[in-house]
Amino acid sequence: MNRRLALASLLALAGCGLSQRPYLERRQWPLIVRRPTTLPPRRRGRVLLVRTIRASPGLEARGLQTLEPDGSIHADFYEEWAVPPAQGVEDSLRRWLADSGLFAAVIAPGSQLSSDLVLEGELTAFWADLRARTARASLSIVLLDQRPNPVRVLLQRTFTGMVPLPSTEPSAIAAALKTALADILRQVEAAIARSARIA
Repeated sequence: MNRRLALASLLALAGCGLSQRPYLERRQWPLIVRRPTTLPPRRRGRVLLVRTIRASPGLEARGLQTLEPDGSIHADFYEEWAVPPAQGVEDSLRRWLADSGLFAAVIAPGSQLSSDLVLEGELTAFWADLRARTARASLSIVLLDQRPNPVRVLLQRTFTGMVPLPSTEPSAIAAALKTALADILRQVEAAIARSARIA
């Protein structure tokens, strides 16, 4: 009988301990980067198709990622992007180029328009480096001209954006990574304009 009472007491104490643990709610950070200025579409310009941006292994998760001082990658369970990072990068890239005024239209897969140029890409880095105190984003792209036969490669390059990390708070990490992404998008726009000879 005493053993039963002791076991019941232990279970009750364990239950109390579990109930007193604080509830941590997940926070979601929007991954939207817009061009500072919007230019009208180019009359008689070319049509650019931006295909789905792939995520390198390990970057599929939505949790904010940090490169720890020991070299390991930590993905936060409670602090996450509102969409998978590659999807947010793709949407931001498409909108940025549409607002650049370089093209008659910038379209997504499934559009009924025929494209002159095709942009493919892969997100290869999107994390905060705690040891270097920087936020790092890297995007590899390939720009194809579909008009000649065979298709011609106009540009193949990896772009990297790195900005200082003011603190390790999730809000600071999210803001710094979006700033790094904006830097990449500026680089991509300029490189496409040169490679496709769009003045």
